[in-house]
Amino acid sequence: MDPACLSESIYNLIPNDFKEPPRPPRYASIFRAAVKNDMKKSKTSMKTMGPAKVEVPSPKDFLKKHSKEKALPPKKKFDWNEPRKPPVPLRTDHPVMGIQSGKNFINTNAAEVIMGVAKKPKPIYVDKRTGDKHDLETSGLLPKYIHKKDYGVTPEYICKRNEEVKKAQEEYDHYIQENLKKAAMKMLLDEERDAVLQGLKKNWEEVHKEFQSLSVFIDSLPKKVRKQKLEEAMKQLEHDIGIIEKHKIIYIANRK
Repeated sequence: MDPACLSESIYNLIPNDFKEPPRPPRYASIFRAAVKNDMKKSKTSMKTMGPAKVEVPSPKDFLKKHSKEKALPPKKKFDWNEPRKPPVPLRTDHPVMGIQSGKNFINTNAAEVIMGVAKKPKPIYVDKRTGDKHDLETSGLLPKYIHKKDYGVTPEYICKRNEEVKKAQEEYDHYIQENLKKAAMKMLLDEERDAVLQGLKKNWEEVHKEFQSLSVFIDSLPKKVRKQKLEEAMKQLEHDIGIIEKHKIIYIANRK
């Protein structure tokens, strides 16, 4: 290396008897008092008072003797063969000078900024006028679950359970049909059921019409007996109509 480079080193520019000049006074802004007053005004009342409800300490956690003293770390055995830190370089030791890099850091940084993807800001929400910020993704306000692929789809275990229930119901119906066949019973068809229901309603209308044609004054025993029989017939017909309308499946005995 050229000795001229060594003579121009910054290590050689500082004389040995150089004394460090005293530091200038610390800068103090003239707006310091105004800023403090503004900060005090912007604070909300009772904001630094702590939580409203504090857990009461347990009576078992009383202060014990030497409980606040710092515990010393465990004693280690000293070993002279342990590696030590490198010594501080001497004042006469100079680094290697003259090493330069051909990289253009300005163009490289500019290209990285131009070609790089802009960083998206983190979504937040503010719930108070004082400006308290919270994470929006973990708040539950974003509709995440409705955009899932399986949203609104019946789970597989429920479909399997429904199939099992349906299969069990079919087996039970088949078992009932077999037992009814063995017991000489048959199921009433929908057409037959509707015909029976219409017939009962027609009979009720006829009995009701006959009941309406009774005289206003029931002053004799035969009239009272006739009225009583018509009321019982209407009541029985209403009962039969209610049973047939309530049950869609009706079994009757086979006539031999």
